[in-house]
Amino acid sequence: MDEMQEYIPRSEKNREEQGVKERPKTRYSKFIVALVIVLNVVFTGAVLYVYLRIGNEPKTLIAAWFAFTTGELWLLANIKRAEIKEGENARSDNDDY
Repeated sequence: MDEMQEYIPRSEKNREEQGVKERPKTRYSKFIVALVIVLNVVFTGAVLYVYLRIGNEPKTLIAAWFAFTTGELWLLANIKRAEIKEGENARSDNDDY
């Protein structure tokens, strides 16, 4: 072992030996956005039902819920923006002028 060997994780070696193709990255952002929209609609319906039954809305719960879902969507947008910027930087590094 005098030669320096490139480190390849065991799982990658097994995939190469077995001829397994690398799976494409699964993107969950579209699923999460759709889920947040559906959950917001369900939450709104539940709040309207509570208001109909009791006559009072849970103001703090409403504020917390929509702050949480807005924060989640904002973070997802920032992650997507960073991925796009990273892709643009990689392409600009590969351009030969």
